[in-house]
Amino acid sequence: MRIGLAQSNLDNAHEYLTDLSHPASANYGKHWTSEQVIDAFKPSHEAVETVREWLADSGIRGVVQSENKAWLAFHATVKQAESLLRTEYHEYEDQYTGGVMPACEQYHIPKHIQEHIDYITPGVKLLAPGGEGPNTAKRSLAKRHSQSGSRAHSAAQQEKELSHAGSLDRLRGHSPKTQSVAVNAATNLSTCDVTITPACVAALYQIPTGQLAHPNNSLGIFEAELQFWDQADLNSFFTNFTQNIANDTHPVSRLIDGGVAETNYTYEAGGEALLDLELAYPIVYPQTITVWNVDDLNYQLLANDTYTWGFNTLLDAIDGSYCNYTAYGETGNAEGIDPTYPDLVAPLGYNGTLQCGVYKPTNVISLSYGGQEADVPIAYQKRQCNEYLKLGLQGISFLFASGDAGVGSYPAPAGIDGPTGCLGAKGDIFNPTWPNTCPYITNVGATKVYPGKTVYDPESAVYDPAGHPYTQNFSSGGGFSNVYPIPDYQQSAVATFFADHNPSYPHYSALAANASNPVHPNITLLSGATGGIYNRIGRGVPDVAAVGDNIAVYSGGVFKLNGGTSASTPIFAAIINRINEERLAVGKSTLGFLNPTLYAHPEILNDITNGTNPGCGTLGFSAVKGWDPVTGLGTPNYPKMLELFMSLP
Repeated sequence: MRIGLAQSNLDNAHEYLTDLSHPASANYGKHWTSEQVIDAFKPSHEAVETVREWLADSGIRGVVQSENKAWLAFHATVKQAESLLRTEYHEYEDQYTGGVMPACEQYHIPKHIQEHIDYITPGVKLLAPGGEGPNTAKRSLAKRHSQSGSRAHSAAQQEKELSHAGSLDRLRGHSPKTQSVAVNAATNLSTCDVTITPACVAALYQIPTGQLAHPNNSLGIFEAELQFWDQADLNSFFTNFTQNIANDTHPVSRLIDGGVAETNYTYEAGGEALLDLELAYPIVYPQTITVWNVDDLNYQLLANDTYTWGFNTLLDAIDGSYCNYTAYGETGNAEGIDPTYPDLVAPLGYNGTLQCGVYKPTNVISLSYGGQEADVPIAYQKRQCNEYLKLGLQGISFLFASGDAGVGSYPAPAGIDGPTGCLGAKGDIFNPTWPNTCPYITNVGATKVYPGKTVYDPESAVYDPAGHPYTQNFSSGGGFSNVYPIPDYQQSAVATFFADHNPSYPHYSALAANASNPVHPNITLLSGATGGIYNRIGRGVPDVAAVGDNIAVYSGGVFKLNGGTSASTPIFAAIINRINEERLAVGKSTLGFLNPTLYAHPEILNDITNGTNPGCGTLGFSAVKGWDPVTGLGTPNYPKMLELFMSLP
């Protein structure tokens, strides 16, 4: 059994991070060590001793405290556990997966102990989202990418893609855009309205050729769901679109809990993995790239593979204290949601133990995956959000793609959020994406160079309407959280947006309560009294943007065009990694959590003032002067960003 102890100073965590991240702070860039993080939030001595005394008085022996100080563990018979907690345990079976877990309907602890305990497990436990039973809540998360359409797959990949809803790769329903490679593609800027090459990206954001390669500054890119890179595609891309990257250049692969990053078979190459790498390499080279590939092929093949556990698997591997960290009634990996290792059941299973703290995190991590806030238990997502805060204290930057369905999600059968992809009884309430709404990550939307425009003209918010040429519309994910309030660094920008560009839609002003259930029921109630379709007091997304359409890639042995906000994210992340390189070269710290500086200095970004992000039967929001919930503060201006960040301590 495990008892999650109430941690100290959690109310101060946001203040701690702001102190290290705001450009006006005297402590800017003075990041903490992992040991300092553990020490700052460890349970109080009073909490530990009071709970130990209670256990001893109850006849419990052999109590040990975890290395991260957050929980006490002990062995107990069923009779001892029932006596300790004045309850009765049963075995509960998930009607969808068949998984069995011990749990109770309720448990009781003495009043003087309650303030010191966050959670006890096994205890009261709803079964996993993903099932069909009365105690389950179905959910699905998806890749933020890939307009490229079909590609050659193994039978296993085809089975998975047919069963997992949400990916643009599957929703677009068309053949890849193909065309001959332009002459002098490595330098040609005349066709950037048709094909975005590395030269176009460099011209859009004034990015010079890289020169530095610090040994401890590799760009991290997260991959999951059978997304493999292959050298043949990388070599084709380097040959046709770059002038300075040698063939056989490739990333470092970090394989977590049986992950597989590379394939020797071009037909198995993943459009997402190669999109990320082929966008990032021309920006960061000669810096290296590290691919974080998570979970064994068994879990990656599951029809209800949600990527939720993928993020948890990554966080476990780069911060051992997270593996058993307690917050919001969740301790460690959630039973029935997260993978269990060793995975001895399936032939593709990873037979080792869960990897906890085995890798040092890269300074920047780009993640092009995610889903909808309403489909993830609130306690589960808030616990994960706290970990981004703690890693931000250690100088790590997380950048997530904002999504490709505007203010909603894709409608059924492609998505799980009903016939419209939106929330509420009428299916018209905006459906914000996750984990983008977590206030401790930087969220990246997408722009586009429209036909007839050049890299010297202002960009517009990306929008490709359904049927032109894609089955579903592609627009930059954005909106307002139903779980998290507007963070302090964003309050002025959001207030200005509402004051100067007030949307015409009815709204509500409330946040969903902390709970283990998904958000759907709460939001129906929140909006019911007003008829509102978006939340006026939620954290706004995205924070920034970058070009995300008509991207030139080689994938599966074929040249094609690709895109999505997952194209925008590695571009912005690579630029941050370049700036880290310059700071490290002069003895300064990495940038860590970006948002306080970005919102304090929006002049370092290119403001986007054209376009919308349709969804839920509306035009969505509009890109306007200043921050907006379509393209955020705007796209990168590398020289201005570099000058500002180099001026900071």
